[in-house]
Amino acid sequence: MKSIPKLFGTSGIRGKYQEEITLELALDVARALAKYIGGKNKKVVIGRDTRTSGKIIENVMSAGLQQSGCDVLLLGMVPTPVVGYATLKKEADAGIMITASHNPSQYNGIKLWNSDGLAYKQDQERTIEKLVYEKDFNIVKWNEIGKEYNISSFKDKYIDDIVAKSGINPLKPLKVVVDCACGAGSYLSPEALRRAGMNVITLNAQPDGSFPGRRPEPNEANLGELMKTVKALNADVGLAHDGDADRMIAVDENGNLSDFDKLLTIMAKEFGGTVVTTVDASACLDIQMQKIGGNVLRTPVGDVHVAESINKNKGTFGGEPSGTWLHPDFCMCPDGLLSGLRIVRTIQKNGKLSKQLDAIENYPTIRQKVTCENSKKKTVMSIVEEKFEEEFDDVKEILTIDGVRISFEDDSWVLIRPSGTEPYIRITAEGKTQEHLNSIEKISNEFLNNII
Repeated sequence: MKSIPKLFGTSGIRGKYQEEITLELALDVARALAKYIGGKNKKVVIGRDTRTSGKIIENVMSAGLQQSGCDVLLLGMVPTPVVGYATLKKEADAGIMITASHNPSQYNGIKLWNSDGLAYKQDQERTIEKLVYEKDFNIVKWNEIGKEYNISSFKDKYIDDIVAKSGINPLKPLKVVVDCACGAGSYLSPEALRRAGMNVITLNAQPDGSFPGRRPEPNEANLGELMKTVKALNADVGLAHDGDADRMIAVDENGNLSDFDKLLTIMAKEFGGTVVTTVDASACLDIQMQKIGGNVLRTPVGDVHVAESINKNKGTFGGEPSGTWLHPDFCMCPDGLLSGLRIVRTIQKNGKLSKQLDAIENYPTIRQKVTCENSKKKTVMSIVEEKFEEEFDDVKEILTIDGVRISFEDDSWVLIRPSGTEPYIRITAEGKTQEHLNSIEKISNEFLNNII
């Protein structure tokens, strides 16, 4: 099993179209999925984002599924959360989203979903990889070929359901600017906000797989237009999505991009109870949850891990600082549209977003990367796991679920974690004071560079 090539990363299969993501691979993944779920008479939902290669990959994967005896339910161009929700509500046996999320337009990818709307776990992904590698497929006879159905009208049900779940008060309309990145949320995110009674202004809301308006990564470098527009129009909030709209980032009423960890914390406080996040999220979440009697569980980086932990520990809410949030009271698929609606609801309920963000403690942080050849990462990280804690004398907790994360008595912390895609090892740290952060940074850098 160890010699089988790894196709799946932290969020599905992803790569450049016709290089890593070939039509042959798409066909084989579809056939492997069909074999995995049982083939004949099984149902699979397919959706895609706006990328120019999306339709042709959809065609090929639909053919591979039908060739294996599966019926295919086509959503067309939709945000990722619609695929997860449709798989659940249509009682399908699996779902496929064709997307490369925030990657540039020449990329595409494949992400798989279970019948309960939960993304495929690592052991399921490894099984698919094995079937693909061994070409272990079941092709049916001519009279057993599956059928294809258009279920694009399901989008209306999805919109109605997320608006109802959000709890937004339509009698308190806010002015909302939404930047859809010319991605899969271009029609549905503004539509959801309008159905909720909001006054909506759109940016980059024309679907275009070349992403002409801005790059699909919703970060400060790409959201200058949104920040200026929110301030110029005196809007209450700005919302931004990535290419497949499973993420949401907010801009406050002053045109400032929200701190990602603080935004996650604001939403976590609304739910209380057990909240799940990743090892690289800020301690401000833990501190705020302690104040309201809640608790925080941490997982490896990746929404699949967050979802697994929510299911296992009956979590109320979960997410990553990147803006990928999961709402288990609705569906276990990351949902940028519902996240946006719920941020609007918190502004209706608790007042200006800037004031909510300012009320959360702010700690100095560093994010650095140290060059390390991929071949050396395993050896280096084994030494980090064995020796790193010896560099400090005020250690409170050690997590080794994804790299090594050390928490200190004053709630400062440091994480050493290898990059999954680049020849780097990353150092992330947060200090209760700048002085403590400087000390953590110096010790961590010297320790890691000495090993490498």
